[in-house]
Amino acid sequence: MSSSLERRIVRGACPHDCPDTCALITTVENGRAISVKGANDHPTTNGFLCTKVNRYLERTYSPQRVLYPMKRVGEKGSGIFQRTSWDEALETIATKFAEIAADNPQAIQPYSYAGTMGLVQGESMDRRFFHRLGASLLDRTICASAGAAGYRATIGLGMGTDPERFNESKLILIWGSNVITSNVHLWPKILAAQRNGARLIAIDPYRSLTAEKCDQHIALLPGTDGALALAMMHVIIGENLIDQDYIEKYTLGFELLRQRVMDYTPSKVAMITDVSEDLIIRLAREYATTKPSVIRLNYGMQRHAGGGMAVRTVACLPALVGAWRDSAGGVVLSTSGTFGMNTHALARPDLIWNQPRKINMSAIGDALLGFQRVQKLRASDAPEESLEPLDPPVRAIYVYNSNPVAVAPDSRKVIAGFKREDLFTVVHEIFQTDTVDYADILLPATTQLEQLDIHKAYGHLYVVLNQPAIEPIGEAKPNTEVFRLLARRMGFTEDCFQDSDEELARQSLSAGNQSGWGRMQGITLEALKERGWMRLNVPDRFAPFAEGNFPTPSGKCEFFSESLAKQGIDPLPTYIPPRESRQDAPALARKYPLAIISPPAHNFLNSSFANLPTFLKAEKEPRLDIHPEDAGSRGIKDGDRVRVFNDRGQFKVKARVTDKARSGVVVALSVWWKKLTQDGCNANDVTSQALTDLGAAATFYDALVEVETT
Repeated sequence: MSSSLERRIVRGACPHDCPDTCALITTVENGRAISVKGANDHPTTNGFLCTKVNRYLERTYSPQRVLYPMKRVGEKGSGIFQRTSWDEALETIATKFAEIAADNPQAIQPYSYAGTMGLVQGESMDRRFFHRLGASLLDRTICASAGAAGYRATIGLGMGTDPERFNESKLILIWGSNVITSNVHLWPKILAAQRNGARLIAIDPYRSLTAEKCDQHIALLPGTDGALALAMMHVIIGENLIDQDYIEKYTLGFELLRQRVMDYTPSKVAMITDVSEDLIIRLAREYATTKPSVIRLNYGMQRHAGGGMAVRTVACLPALVGAWRDSAGGVVLSTSGTFGMNTHALARPDLIWNQPRKINMSAIGDALLGFQRVQKLRASDAPEESLEPLDPPVRAIYVYNSNPVAVAPDSRKVIAGFKREDLFTVVHEIFQTDTVDYADILLPATTQLEQLDIHKAYGHLYVVLNQPAIEPIGEAKPNTEVFRLLARRMGFTEDCFQDSDEELARQSLSAGNQSGWGRMQGITLEALKERGWMRLNVPDRFAPFAEGNFPTPSGKCEFFSESLAKQGIDPLPTYIPPRESRQDAPALARKYPLAIISPPAHNFLNSSFANLPTFLKAEKEPRLDIHPEDAGSRGIKDGDRVRVFNDRGQFKVKARVTDKARSGVVVALSVWWKKLTQDGCNANDVTSQALTDLGAAATFYDALVEVETT
């Protein structure tokens, strides 16, 4: 007998937290995926995938997959579970949630982030369920909210230069971004620009893979980016290198900005940034006189006390020199605001029947220990913060699309919270992560090859549809199906809990009052099913602010922001220093003199992929990059085991003595699963739950430590 071979080609989308949102082509034979490749016809993906997603089948078919519902039988943190049925697991969750909700539903806390960036699996049925339940809301801040808020204060929305036009730029500032690791599909455009004569300048405390390949690397101190931008403005305005016509027509508050930057002389800022006065002046002149110039911002520069204001300040630069006039000029942090997806229809905030509190995900350690982190904003400084009792305390937490025990700051408190015996914890996951070890109920989740989703991007202008390529493995279920089942168990009778995944995808494309709907015209689910992806309805040479039309309250680029003034925040760009630095916390720095940052490891994506053998082999083991001067003064040699510590905690790693880390700064490439390190710790054992000025985001790169041999 001859066996027949059934082969299918399925179009999909990469779900992971990356600007590139690649279009995938999955080949399936007899129900099993045999290859995952980048789509050749997608202008950004261009036929190749990053080192991680290129091996996506290892993730989908990993023997480490959680395949069945489980219930805890060991102590919390032991990771010892016993198989159970979906029926028993759902009944346990629904019964416990109902019991808690009868007292106060706000004692139930959802916790999720960007384990999938899909709108269907990431922010639809889950939001509906918790809204209808009356649970506490989650302030999703752990990655990007400071930068988004700062950019919004200047530009209005997450819009900017079309990344497809970078190849036409003549000067590219790569500011706080390791493009090769975290935005690899932009890199060919940047290299094309370089071949055409463009200069590449990396501004980063660390000489990353990207910085090594640039024409120039400016290694400033962490958290001082805003000061550098203000000094650049001082030079540009002082030497009349501005575009006066653009400023007069399309900006607001220039004269006030002129007065503000007078205080930020290059000599003063050289002391703040540890970048020479001469270098600051030359950078400002080159930026102002090179046309077109573009800035690629990323979120690394906003992970400190003044992170939101720093992004706001850098975002002012293109308007000063008229860089927005050209489609290859300007700045881009995120393109996500260019899209007009109907997120209201997906999340259904109208289902909220109470006035639930909002808990900040970056301060989940405090929250699980019974405290709310409260901010008092200040005009020209980091917010004042206090801890207040949380009433009611969190009695249940449902974790999905995230791994807080590994990724949330101030790990000691996070773990103490999850260890509470009176905390009912549900985790819906693909693998047995660090967080799973503390679950009472563990539910098996699908991977992207097993679920339907629709994606916008924050690094290009294409909507991408993901169609399921294979049936769910084992008893895994997607987020949407689990929340539909839970809604039924909880007695929620609203029709919206019956919507299928395809109906949800269609709703995301439906007309609404949201900004950007005009750019969605012509994009339908039927067309996406046929093509896989579609470009937004914008010109091929998209220069969004060539003639103003900023999506701000004034319609102009706002050097002066009335909306910030109303919040009690300085309405002009200013410099807000880190909370923990040698200059601004000298007493603390005498005890802990080294600043630490923890950018992504090349083979990990946050904590995703960090458990798979291929990527563990590539990364080898946790390590700390330390400058030869800092190593020498501590008697540390290359390859030594060292202890990195401060008052919050410690972790142990192997030292790599290298000038890739600038003096005064140590670098721990992250995020390692705790259970896969020798001491059960990672860099988040020393990071802080303190929040940023704008957006109340995490301050991962605002920490001081000491390092010693073990």
